[in-house]
Amino acid sequence: MTDASADATPRRERLAQRRKTLGLTQEALAELLGVERTTVVRWERGETGPRPWIRPRLAKTLGVSADRLAELLADAPGGDGGGLGTGADRTPVVPRQLPAAVAGFTGRAAELRQLTHILDQAGTPGTVVISAIGGTAGVGKTALALHWAHQVAHRFPDGQLHVNLRGFAPSGTPATPAEAIRGFLDALGVPPERIPPNADAQTGLYRSLLADRKMLIVLDNARDWQQVRSLLPASPASLVIITSRNQLTGLAVAGAGLLSLNVLTHNEAVQLLSARIGARQAGAEPGAVNEIAALCAHLPLALAVAAAQAAARPGFPLAMLAAELREVSGRLDALDAGDPAVSVAAVFSWSYQQLGPEVARMFRLLGLHSGPDISVPAAASLAAVDVPQARRLLRSLARDCLITEQAPGRYAFHDLLRAYAAGKARDIDPEPDRDTAIIRILDHYMHTASHSFMLLRHPRERITLAPPSAGTCPERPADYRQALAWFDAEHHVLLAAVTLAAEAAADRHAWQLPWAMTEYLKMRGYLHERVTVMGTAVAAATRLDDTLALAVSLHGMGKAFARTGDYDRASVHLERCLPLYERLDDSMGEALARRSLAGLAELQGHYADALRHYEQALPLVQAIGHELGTAEMLACVAWCYALRGDYERARAFCEQSLALAAKLDGCGIEYHVWDTVGYIDYHLGDFAQAAANFESALALCRDSGNRFSEAEILTHLGDARHDAGELSQARQAWQQALAIYDDIQHADADKVRAKLSGTED
Repeated sequence: MTDASADATPRRERLAQRRKTLGLTQEALAELLGVERTTVVRWERGETGPRPWIRPRLAKTLGVSADRLAELLADAPGGDGGGLGTGADRTPVVPRQLPAAVAGFTGRAAELRQLTHILDQAGTPGTVVISAIGGTAGVGKTALALHWAHQVAHRFPDGQLHVNLRGFAPSGTPATPAEAIRGFLDALGVPPERIPPNADAQTGLYRSLLADRKMLIVLDNARDWQQVRSLLPASPASLVIITSRNQLTGLAVAGAGLLSLNVLTHNEAVQLLSARIGARQAGAEPGAVNEIAALCAHLPLALAVAAAQAAARPGFPLAMLAAELREVSGRLDALDAGDPAVSVAAVFSWSYQQLGPEVARMFRLLGLHSGPDISVPAAASLAAVDVPQARRLLRSLARDCLITEQAPGRYAFHDLLRAYAAGKARDIDPEPDRDTAIIRILDHYMHTASHSFMLLRHPRERITLAPPSAGTCPERPADYRQALAWFDAEHHVLLAAVTLAAEAAADRHAWQLPWAMTEYLKMRGYLHERVTVMGTAVAAATRLDDTLALAVSLHGMGKAFARTGDYDRASVHLERCLPLYERLDDSMGEALARRSLAGLAELQGHYADALRHYEQALPLVQAIGHELGTAEMLACVAWCYALRGDYERARAFCEQSLALAAKLDGCGIEYHVWDTVGYIDYHLGDFAQAAANFESALALCRDSGNRFSEAEILTHLGDARHDAGELSQARQAWQQALAIYDDIQHADADKVRAKLSGTED
């Protein structure tokens, strides 16, 4: 084999792997680029090469910059970068996201056999859809899916993914495919900085990561085929289980196995009741058990609720409970299970009527909460009670199977029960009381998010929140880690709260809550969610005709667009907010807007423009005496001068930043400054001093826990040691950097690997 032909093979493999990274078949790539499929085949065979116009056209089609596309393509397994690959030198993350199976699962023997038969007959796992006959809710689709998933999980050693797509959520806001994929990328261990901003590119990355894995993926509560289409991996080795009230027949055309789930048989319903009530009590009154099963329409959710009530009242004859249920069934027609002689709402009403007044009120108010679950402190604010009382009320509801404690201290509704609770709230609680409860829960989230935002230690606009309404008890995380943990736990709840605020015409909350969330969304890489909530904020601020609200919201929207690579819209929003801050004489707001404009210019390589904005922002924060903002702005100016090669000025600004940071305990920016100082010395040829400064930066960075920055500094340290002739120390630093990059699956791993290869004997 000639050298040329030997080189051609890896090039062909890299081209094919890059296409797979984007989640594209040869046909799809050909269609996107306007070429014949045979052309793509020839490229990958090495018979001819792609023309120079290919990358720009593909970047435009996918909605990413050319640089970002190049970065993404370099991540392809086996490609030039390989940073997100799953090769032998990397340890893939094995997610275990399956929720616990339903305790005491009963019946469904035939369906379980059918599911296993579908899997065994398919040869390759593929897709299985569990739907409901007639769209009946509460029929046990999720319970069956999870029970079976746990039975077959051992056949999928690469892990399990799970997402609730909220296809029929009472809030009316199903999860988007992009939201689900973003959650999967987190579960697969992809660092936020390695996740592309474009949704199509994220889909491609998701499929690429699953390409050679045997994974079990549960897509629960899907609305339609469109919602799940992009969530299906290309890998034939993975199994996808989808539950939906709809049949999703489009998936059957694509070869998916379908299982339509009906209510339980009468014998299965009796078996479920007997298991939950207790065989002794059920055996003593078989007639009553049969009647309760019939009045519950053999619906698993209704049976579970009825059984909980019976078990909670062991001294009552089952016949009495059946009689009570029989009395209410004729008066209720909501949530009909399909048989006019029985009503699911009758079962709920029966349980509801057994609740004490305080527990019943909590149940109704929970129906007004729009999030997927609720914490005990949030429920306390919703009901205007103290936390211990809220905990007692929630536990009482959980014992009655009206809510579920899905994680310690976090409670969730089945959507049928949520709808029933909301209906009871509308029927019983006056509208002013319901509106006040909604404001309390929005205040809870807004004030807790604002407090947590401040603990993230970032300069911010000076926003004065109105005091929380009476009965609200916002949470008070104590430090940075607690604040971040609170945001992580409430992430999806906060997104739903923004929507609730907009729907409730609570415009003050609809712009201030996104403002308090945006730093967290940026840190975690939830770029598109950030754009969405800031869009809600801009709309609310516009309706209020509030200059400060509009300035802050436009600023947040501009920063969000900048992070997604939409530089044109970012510039428009940032330029709009700047004169609003000037009109308000808000120096801090103006300084932060100019810093954002500088960051936007820096992202585009326009260092002169970036420096101009930084130098205009610096005196503004100095004038108001904001020390943290001043220290950060000095560091930004220093870095900009260093990038432009003006090392003398860069050093002077570094010294000023360090002097001010020394006064601020736990400032968290010192290691960035020392890294800049090292950069200056390195480029001036003083490699020994550069190494000493990088060592200082490294010690501070390790205290912060920022592993990505630690790897960067270690790389810089290795460069300085290498150029100083200290090859052994250089290799040691690079090896430590490589270990971190490989662990966080970062593309820069291969750059460091190349440095190590270059120092081998």
